[in-house]
Amino acid sequence: MSVAEAATIARPYAEAVFGLAEKAGAFAPWLERLAIMARVAAHPEMRSCISNPNLGAKQLYDLFMELCREDFPADARISDIRAAVIRADRHAAIAIGEAPETDYSQWRASVSAHRVGELMIAPPWLAAQHDPAQTIIVDPAMAFGTGEHPTTRGVVRLMQRVVRSGDVVADLGAGSAVLSIAAVRLGAARVAAIEIEHDSIGNAEDNLRANGVTDRVEVIEGDATIILPLLAPVRLVLANIISSVLITMLPLIRNALAVGGQAILSGILIEERTGMIGALEAGNWSIEREDTEDVWWSVQIAPR
Repeated sequence: MSVAEAATIARPYAEAVFGLAEKAGAFAPWLERLAIMARVAAHPEMRSCISNPNLGAKQLYDLFMELCREDFPADARISDIRAAVIRADRHAAIAIGEAPETDYSQWRASVSAHRVGELMIAPPWLAAQHDPAQTIIVDPAMAFGTGEHPTTRGVVRLMQRVVRSGDVVADLGAGSAVLSIAAVRLGAARVAAIEIEHDSIGNAEDNLRANGVTDRVEVIEGDATIILPLLAPVRLVLANIISSVLITMLPLIRNALAVGGQAILSGILIEERTGMIGALEAGNWSIEREDTEDVWWSVQIAPR
């Protein structure tokens, strides 16, 4: 069952959860369980979390898993699951079918290398086919940022006309550190890869070692709103985060920039573009360049 198909089982809660879970890299076999969808729809705590813009995707993912384990075990009856969905939303569309057995040991076949401008983002088993100086090796794991998502590619495309030799860069919500590594490949002297999710730190550090950039990128575990001011001034801020968080961070990003500094923002749906532009105008930012892929919008901005 695909994410889109699963989301039709219990709207609107399922759609909100899957949107955030996708950004957290939360694709796992249990996502295909109808019981999980029912649990999401039925649990009042989950509903309140979905409406909370300050809750991170990984936190929601963890709560999602916890709630799914509480009730509805693997042998839960379909009738009980159906009843839970209807109690949560009597207008819910319910589709029930047999999920085919999936060999998740073959997941590597779905991960490919991506040419993004002059850079190549590739998993370790495909990296040897490409020029090391232009290749970013990213081992797919729980951390977000493998090159498979349009938001990652949007930032990398915009970076290639922004990063200068010797730049100091802050990467907010660094995930796998793919953008930090890209900044080094493009000439940055130092990059702070800030990531609040503990589970992502090990993957980011592994990727730095695989790319030979541990001397130029520092992974910092913590809250970007606290850490970024301590790193200022930086010439470039990268932030691939959901739009509601980006908007609240705009003043913080402005204050962290050196004279002539810029920022690249992503994680913004095209349908959110108008609202983001309004926030940028209100904050006295100028839009330097834009990038669109699929339903995602990325933007390069500078203080006026």
